[in-house]
Amino acid sequence: MGDNYCGHSRTHLARAGCTKGFPWFPQRVHDLTAFMLFDDCAGNEGVTFEVSNPDFLVNKDRTLVAQRDITESEAVLFIHGLSAHADDMAQVDISGAPIRPPHTLRVGRTGEDHTFRLTGKGADEDPKGVFSINKYTGEVAVSRPLDREVIPFYRLQVSTIDMGGRLVEGPVDLEVSVIDQNDNRPIFKEQRYAGEVLEGSPTGTTVMTMTAADADDPNTDNAVLRYNILRQSPDKPSPNMFYIDSDRGDILTVISPKLLDRETLPTTTYELEIVAKDMAGSEVGLTGTATATITITDRNDHAPEFTHSLFKATVDEGSIGVVVNLTIDDRDDPATGAWRAVYSIISGDPNHSFEINTNPDNNEGMLTVIKPLDYESTDLNTLLIRVENEDPLVPEVAYGPSSTATVQVTVLDVNEGPIFYPDPMRVTKRENLPVGSFVGMLNATDPDNRQVQSIRFAVLKDPAGWLTVNPVKGTVNTSATLDRESPYVDNNQYTALVVATDNGSPPATGTGTLIITLEDENDNAPYVHPSVVRVCEDAKDMNVFVVGGRDKDIHPNTAPFKIELGKQLGLEKTWKASRLNTTHSQIMLLHNLKRANYNLPLVVTDSGVPPLSNNTEIKVQVCTCKKNRMDCSSASSVHTNLLTLLVFVLSSLCKCSSSNMYI
Repeated sequence: MGDNYCGHSRTHLARAGCTKGFPWFPQRVHDLTAFMLFDDCAGNEGVTFEVSNPDFLVNKDRTLVAQRDITESEAVLFIHGLSAHADDMAQVDISGAPIRPPHTLRVGRTGEDHTFRLTGKGADEDPKGVFSINKYTGEVAVSRPLDREVIPFYRLQVSTIDMGGRLVEGPVDLEVSVIDQNDNRPIFKEQRYAGEVLEGSPTGTTVMTMTAADADDPNTDNAVLRYNILRQSPDKPSPNMFYIDSDRGDILTVISPKLLDRETLPTTTYELEIVAKDMAGSEVGLTGTATATITITDRNDHAPEFTHSLFKATVDEGSIGVVVNLTIDDRDDPATGAWRAVYSIISGDPNHSFEINTNPDNNEGMLTVIKPLDYESTDLNTLLIRVENEDPLVPEVAYGPSSTATVQVTVLDVNEGPIFYPDPMRVTKRENLPVGSFVGMLNATDPDNRQVQSIRFAVLKDPAGWLTVNPVKGTVNTSATLDRESPYVDNNQYTALVVATDNGSPPATGTGTLIITLEDENDNAPYVHPSVVRVCEDAKDMNVFVVGGRDKDIHPNTAPFKIELGKQLGLEKTWKASRLNTTHSQIMLLHNLKRANYNLPLVVTDSGVPPLSNNTEIKVQVCTCKKNRMDCSSASSVHTNLLTLLVFVLSSLCKCSSSNMYI
C-alpha cells in the first residue's frame, strides 16, 4: 500500500469495470471528454495532471480532452494526479462509441416469440452461474467476481429458441477474456536464501540469485518484477556492501576486495532484506520480501606464525613421548585447510629422533621423541621447525620469518644399566668338565661414561645350577658337572642369564645371556629296544625277531652298534644273533621251545672311543601259532596275524636303517 493522505489509502491502478480501493478518479470515460475528480482533502490547491497519451490532456477545469478523433476501441491511458498532499494514478479506458454498463454485453435483440439462451463453461457447466443472459434483451452479465489466475478465458455459446424450446438461430460463440488486475503479490520461492562469497573477491562478484514469482498476467506490468535491497545488517563497514540486479535478482558485491576482509569485518555473516515489486517497480506495485544470508568465506591470506621464536624443553635420556607443544597464531577460519597447521623439522635431527604431529583441537605442534636420546652423545638438541598450512597461501601472501622457530631440547642424564658385550656371549665346552673349570669372562660397560662407576656381576638364571660368577672379575666357572644329556640342554646348548649392576644412585642393572654349546663324551652305554619280543614255539613258524640299539650320546659315540648273545652256557644252541645293519640285529630261534616267557641275555656295544657295552636282557614270549594266529598264554591274550607282523617288522627295519633310528 502507498502513503496515507486524509485518512484514505492511495489506490492502485483502477481498471474499467472493476475498481479496487478508494475511487479518487472516475472509473471510465464514456465520451471524448471527461471530468477528472481528484480530492486531496485540502482544497486541491496546486494539483497537476500528467497524461500518458499525448493525444489527450487535462485542461484547467480538470476535463480530460481528446486532441483528435477517437475511432478505435479499448484505448488505455494513465493519468497521474499530484498535489502537495496527495499523489495518485488512474487507468482510463477510451471507447470511440458509447459502451454498455459494466459487466454486461448485449448480443442482439430477438422477436417477441424468441428468447436468448447462454450455454458453456461458466454458464450451465462448471463453474456454473458465472455468467447469465437476459433472455429478452440478450445482455450477458457477470454474476460473481472473476479471477484471471483461476480461469483467464471463457468460451460460451449464445443461441435463440422459440417458445417451444426449439433452436431458431445459433449457437454463436461468445469468447470472454478476463482482463488482469494486479491482485497478486510477488512471492519468493523461499523465505530465506543462503549464499557465500570468498573474501577478497573482486567488486561485482555474483554471490547468489533471488527470484520471485507473480501469478498475474506475464504479458502485463502486473507481473513485471523489480528487485531492491531494503536493509543490510550489520551496516558496517558500509550500508551498501551488496547490490541486486533489479531485473534478474542477482546479488553482487559492491565493496572493494581490500575491505572484503573476513578477518577485519565486524561479522562474517550479513543479512539482506530483499523486496520484489511488480508493476515494473512502480510505486503502486505490490511487494513481496525475503531474506538473504551471505557468509564471507575464508581464503588462506594469513600465514601461520609461531607465538615465540624459541621454545625450550627437557627430556630424560632413554625416554620417548611428547616433550613440548608448539603454539602458533593463524587468523584464518578455524577447522579449514587455511588454518590447519602442518609442521616439519628443517634441521637439527640427523638421527630422526623427533617427529611433530598437529593437535587437531588447538592446532598446536606436538614435538615428540620417537627414538631415545643419549645424554652421553649430546645433552642439547637444537631443532629448526617450520609451520605451513594444509592449503597453499594466496599468491600475494608468503611465509615469513615468524613461520619458523627454534626448539632447544635439553637431555637430562639418567643412570643407565651396564651393557654386556657381546650379548649373547657364546662359548663351547666339553661335557663332564671338572667342577671349578673356567667357562668364560663376562664383559660389561657402563654407558654413563661421564661418571666413574664400578660394576659387579652375578648369575640371574642358571636352570641346572652348574655355574658360578666372580662378582668383581666376571669370570664364570663350573660349580657342577656339565651334562649334555641333561633335560636343561636344548640342541646341545645350555642357556644362562647373568646380570651386571653399577654403583650409581640409584643403582642400575643390565642383563646378558650366556650360551654354552656342550661337546659330547661317550658317557652313556647303549641299550636294546624293544624289551619284549615274541616267537612261535614251533621253530618252523615265525622264529625270528629284530632288536636295535639306542644311545643317549651323539655321533661318533653311538652307532654302529654290535648286538651279541650274552655269555650264557649253551645259549648259542637255541638262539642265533645276526647283524642286519649298523643299528639292528636279527635273533633266530633254532629249535622248538615250550610255550613260556624267557629272559634272553644280550650284549650291546657302541662305537665310542673307548666303546661302552651294556649287558641287558629282553623278554621273549614263546607262543602257540596256529593258522597265522599267535596265542601267548603267559601274557594277555594277543591274537595277531603273523604275515602282518612280519611285514610290520620288515617295514620297521627298512625305516630304521634309512633314518639311523633305533627300535
